[in-house]
Amino acid sequence: MTAPEIASETNAPAEAAKTSWRESLAVYLQPRVLIVLFLGFSSGLPLALSGSTLLVWMREAGVDLGTIGLFALVGTPYTLKFIWAPLVDALHVPMFTKAFGRRRGWLLFSQLLLIITILLLAIADPARSPAYVAFAALLVATASSTQDIVVDAFRVESLPESEQAAGMASYVAAYRIGMLVSTAGALFIVSGFEATGLARSAAWMWGYAVMAALVLTGTVTALLATEPEQSQQADRATRTETASTRVLHAAMGAFTEFLSRKDAIAALAFVVLFKFTDAFSGTMTAPFVIDIGFSRNDYAAIVKGVGLAATLIGGFAGGFVARRYSLAASLLIGGCLQALANLSFSWLAVVGTNQWALALAITAENFTSAIGTVIFVAYLSALCQNPLHTATQYALLTALAAVGRTYLSSGAGFVAKAAGWPLFFVICVVVAVPSLLLLAWLDRRGHFAALGPVKV
Repeated sequence: MTAPEIASETNAPAEAAKTSWRESLAVYLQPRVLIVLFLGFSSGLPLALSGSTLLVWMREAGVDLGTIGLFALVGTPYTLKFIWAPLVDALHVPMFTKAFGRRRGWLLFSQLLLIITILLLAIADPARSPAYVAFAALLVATASSTQDIVVDAFRVESLPESEQAAGMASYVAAYRIGMLVSTAGALFIVSGFEATGLARSAAWMWGYAVMAALVLTGTVTALLATEPEQSQQADRATRTETASTRVLHAAMGAFTEFLSRKDAIAALAFVVLFKFTDAFSGTMTAPFVIDIGFSRNDYAAIVKGVGLAATLIGGFAGGFVARRYSLAASLLIGGCLQALANLSFSWLAVVGTNQWALALAITAENFTSAIGTVIFVAYLSALCQNPLHTATQYALLTALAAVGRTYLSSGAGFVAKAAGWPLFFVICVVVAVPSLLLLAWLDRRGHFAALGPVKV
């Protein structure tokens, strides 16, 4: 399977201009693209429930900043999901696979697990039992990362080349919307339950229960979808093999193929570091906003409104950048923008509880992060080239991308505590430098040019 094409020629916009806006819109309304859109929402929804939303809940419960920072470690499944991705590629889920197919069966199974684990987290008490909270959050992250493995493989395999661009844009936008629903949306819902007279702990419990119900969006989508033809072909090709042989081939094929490429280790290091600046600051953004005096609803309203608009505009801007410039130049622009956006939080720390300043900071963060994400997802997709182990390869890459969010960011709370908020966000800019240096080195080595001209 060839990689999707990422635009690296400057004349791509002129070529795209030949397509009318009606034809462009029609692509976004194709059933396969709409399926990917709703699956993107389902993938983005649970991430914050074991991340930033949980951190707000813990901070309100009086949990120490250092402990909150360490809770980034519950994202470990996102960094290790490549370990069980070969199982998703190779094994059948009893009853589910027979009834719904190779990819759809795993989709429905992972979503069932996700609903159950979110409900387990809903009944937690961060103040009295942080160990139980950590365990439940770890289960949510495990179910969520398993769903991500399947959705990523389904997206890459189900869309024809003519729909890849629309599918990727829809997926990224819906993913970010899902994250916003489980951050700002969840906070509004919790506040609404409190307004009815519920105690804070009960309000948080029912807020998480609503989030569990929203996972059904992905379940309905999976039921309406059809199994990708590439997945069916791969399944038929390996039907005579034993389960252990299929797992071994999926695992070994994915790793050996990737590691045989030129500068593979450096490319993997770049995958780890590119979004680190986002992850390091993002771990502490919600506690920072609460600490300097904003209410939960202040933060939620701005994230929900201004943040959503900035995310959607940033997604389109990321697509424009990738079409206008080479892949290496696009990654450089996205990397610099998402790093420099942290300075808006340093300014907010000095200004204090000014809602306009908060809106500007959240806008800068969401806009630049969306630009970087669209370009980065296009890069990751271009690296996955074989339907026999699409899930494993993409899981490996996205798991490595999550290392920054999970492990490298786990000490962010201690850094913020020692340096203070203004200096902390300056440090968040500095941590982007290694990825930018590695980007320049890989570009000189011809790494990005070797991927070919790929349209986003």
